Amino acid sequence: MHDTPPKEHWDIVIDAKKHRVSLNLKELWTYRDLIMQFAKRDIATVYNQTILGPLWFLIQPLLTAFLFLFVFGGIARIKTDPIPGMLFYLSGLTIWNYFTTSFTSTANTFVQNTNIFGKVYFPRLVTPISKTVSGLFIFLAQFTLFLGFLLYYIIFKGYQFHFTVYLLLIPYSMIVMAGLGLGAGIIISSLTTKYRDLSYLVTFGVQLLMYLTPVIFPPSLMTGKRAIFIEANPMSSVIDTFRYAFFPQGDFNWHHLAYSSVFMVITLFFGALLFNKIERNFMDTV
Repeated sequence: MHDTPPKEHWDIVIDAKKHRVSLNLKELWTYRDLIMQFAKRDIATVYNQTILGPLWFLIQPLLTAFLFLFVFGGIARIKTDPIPGMLFYLSGLTIWNYFTTSFTSTANTFVQNTNIFGKVYFPRLVTPISKTVSGLFIFLAQFTLFLGFLLYYIIFKGYQFHFTVYLLLIPYSMIVMAGLGLGAGIIISSLTTKYRDLSYLVTFGVQLLMYLTPVIFPPSLMTGKRAIFIEANPMSSVIDTFRYAFFPQGDFNWHHLAYSSVFMVITLFFGALLFNKIERNFMDTV
């Protein structure tokens, strides 16, 4: 009579994913500390060995807003009334920069972390998520800058600001923008494992995309056929929502916000589908 060997118990089991769309959220939650560590690393190393350090988080949107104010407000005479020009540009740049940071930083994540992926196991989705989390800290810094200018205009310029229920939409607009950046970044990052040329188009493409969003101009200026391109851009309604929360001018369009929300879900779903497919032979392609 043979003794039955004891059943082996393992704390962690690493196996191939059987479902392409499975993200294994439980495993991601287990590695939440690693996400935060990667996020802290990203923030600490962005401006490492620079004189001004984290102040660049504030200097970049500030200089950009002044440039827009000079070129588009002064030379091109684009009116932003009744919103002061500086507040108009800063409000758009604050939420737009969160998208660009999340998107561009995740677009090359897999290629940039090849050495780490080849040495130790952890859910690969940890790296792009950590980029989105670190972008949140940058967003909060720039959001504080925007609030500072808003307070300045209220106290010293006599700008009339009113608290409305639409301020509650600010966290939701951040979630939608983060989801769009993460989903699009995962898609591009997965494709760059095979098509490296896409990495060169990311920065250039994001700059062009900004001109199809109401960052620089109010949506009222875009009429007729041109307005179709603005409305088709899922980032447009998110920027409008963020700006409308502080400056409730005109009519708010819930349908456009719903369109951006659905677009975000589809982007994340397709990104997860493509990510899980590429992850299986990721090391072979890079």
